[in-house]
Amino acid sequence: MIDAVATDSSSNTSNDKPRRTRRTRMTGAERRQQLLEIGRTLFAAKGFEGTSVEEIAAKAGVSKPVVYEHFGGKEGLYAVVVDREMRRLLDMVTSSLTAGHPRELCEQAAFALLDYIEEYTDGFRILVRDSPIPQSTGSFASLISDIATQVEDILGREFKSRGFDPKLAPLYAQALVGMVALTGQWWLDVRKPKKAEVAAHLVNLAWHGLDGLEPKPRLIGHRKS
Repeated sequence: MIDAVATDSSSNTSNDKPRRTRRTRMTGAERRQQLLEIGRTLFAAKGFEGTSVEEIAAKAGVSKPVVYEHFGGKEGLYAVVVDREMRRLLDMVTSSLTAGHPRELCEQAAFALLDYIEEYTDGFRILVRDSPIPQSTGSFASLISDIATQVEDILGREFKSRGFDPKLAPLYAQALVGMVALTGQWWLDVRKPKKAEVAAHLVNLAWHGLDGLEPKPRLIGHRKS
């Protein structure tokens, strides 16, 4: 049996040669982006050690030297993927903190992390793994610390206005952000309860403490889902 070859429909004579479909050659920027997306997917599924340059190249339909040309190897590709995800998460959290009421600020921070987990699941899986190589933007722990610094300023102003010691704001900021981050890691796989309910319970604990927990916590901001 002879394999069928796609030809121009207007060519019906025996003298006409079949026309092969030409591949559109990628630009350097397009190839780099393709490799980043493939690497991101493989690193999320298999981790750094479980992913090989051979597999990345095969998925992209290129030879191994192309990967080395763009990133210098698997380590370079991994570093760029992690740096991009860390910046994306930090930007999402810090840009979300716009409310005036401290409780709604807690809601916004919780939603920002849960939104990132929901929209960029592969990225979060990569971030929470222990990185085998140093990153220019640090580790996931240092990223959480950066976010806590943003929250620290807000808490410091609130503590001062309420007569509390503002020097304790860093402690509370680390505790609050750490609580949300760890809960996010758990929610990454279970995805229950729904995102809004998880945010409501996180803020319930942060706002009321265990002694004053509301039996049915509610959200006060404009986000309800």
